[in-house]
Amino acid sequence: MRFDVIVLGAGAAGMMCAAGAGQRGRRVLLIDHADKIGERIRISGGGRCNFSNREVGPDNYLSQNPHFTRSALKQFSARDFLALVERHRIPYHERAHGQLFCDDSAQDIIAMLRRECAQGDVQWATGCRVAHIERREGDEMRFALATTAGSFRCQALVIATGGLAAPKLGASPFGYQVAEQFGLPVVAPKPALVPLALAPETLAQLQPLSGASFEAQAHCLDMKPRFRENVLLTHRGLSGPAILQVSSYWQFQAYGADRKQPIALDLLPDLDVPAWLESQRHGNVLLANRLAEHLPRRFAQAWCALHGLDKPLAQFSKRDMQTAIESLQGWRLMPSGTLGYAKAEVTLGGVDTRALSSKTMEATAVPGLYFIGEVVDVTGWLGGYNFQWAWSSGWAAGQAV
Repeated sequence: MRFDVIVLGAGAAGMMCAAGAGQRGRRVLLIDHADKIGERIRISGGGRCNFSNREVGPDNYLSQNPHFTRSALKQFSARDFLALVERHRIPYHERAHGQLFCDDSAQDIIAMLRRECAQGDVQWATGCRVAHIERREGDEMRFALATTAGSFRCQALVIATGGLAAPKLGASPFGYQVAEQFGLPVVAPKPALVPLALAPETLAQLQPLSGASFEAQAHCLDMKPRFRENVLLTHRGLSGPAILQVSSYWQFQAYGADRKQPIALDLLPDLDVPAWLESQRHGNVLLANRLAEHLPRRFAQAWCALHGLDKPLAQFSKRDMQTAIESLQGWRLMPSGTLGYAKAEVTLGGVDTRALSSKTMEATAVPGLYFIGEVVDVTGWLGGYNFQWAWSSGWAAGQAV
C-alpha cells in the first residue's frame, strides 16, 4: 500500500490539498478517523458555510509570525476559491463585512470538494485511526504508517488534523503530537473566537443586563484591531460577534505577557460623546433616557445604575461627566477566561510557523512532512477567514507534495 502522498484529515484543508495533489498526477490517500467527512464544514455558518470573505489579507490573521500567511494567500486567494465555487455552479451570496455564504447548504461545498478529489483519483480511508508514524531515512518512501485499516507508505505526509475546537466533532491534539514527535515546536493552543467568561463578582453586578444585545465597537487594550458588531451579555459573561473577534486577541496578548488586559467597549461609536453629553445637560432629562435613543432601554437604565449615573444630567458633577465620557467610550471589562473549546470556533496557536516553509507548508527540518489548516499557528478573524486559510494552505501544499 504505497502512495506518493498521504493526507491525514479530511476537513477543508485536507480535501483541498488531496484534490490539488491528485490532479497533478500524484497517487493520494486521504485518511480520516471519522466515518462522516467535512462535519465542521457542514455545521458552519448556520449550515450554509461562510466559505470565504471578499477582503482577505495577512492583517486578518493572528500568528507569532504575522507575515507567514502572505505566500499561501497570494498563491490561492479568495477570488480563486470563489472561481472554483462558481465553476461548480454553487449559488452563493454576500453578507455584511464581505462574508460569503452558500445560498442553499454547506453540503454544496463538501460535494464540490469530493468531486475535486474524484477528479484527482484520490483514495479514501474513513473511520481509520493512525496508531504510529515512522520516518525512514534514506528510503524513497519516507514515512510508514500503522493504522486500523492496515499499513501504508508514502513519500510525502500532510497533517491536516485541525485543532482542539469543537471536541464533539472529534477534535484532538493528534497534529501537535506528530509535530512534537518530529521535533517541531508548537505554540500552546488556546480556544479562539470564543465567548468570554466574567468573574462572579462582575457577573453579580451585570445580572440585570443579562440577555441584552447591542452594537458596539470592541477592542483589547493596547491592541489595534477594533470590531464593530453585536455584543451579547449572558449569564456567564460576554458573547456576540464583536466579543468572539476580540477573544482571539485577548488570548493572543497573553503569550509572553505577565498578565492579560481588559477589553473595552465603545457603546456610542458614531457620536462625539463629550459634545453629545454637553448638549444634553439641561432640565431634568436622565442619561438613561438619552442613551435609550441609541441602546436598548433596559440596558441603558441598568448601565447607568451600575455606574452611579442614574440621575438627571443637569445634576452631573465634572467627575460624573468624566466617568460618563470614559465609560461610554471605553467600558472596561476584565474577562476571567473563556468558555473553552466546546464553544470555540477555532484554535489559537499550533505548529510554530518558524518551522515551516511559508511557500509550501513543508517542515524545513523534516523533508516530506507538511502541516496545513488549523493545526498551524494561524488564526483568522470570524467571517470566512479561517476557511480561506484552509483553502490557501491546502492548495499550496497540494502543489508542492
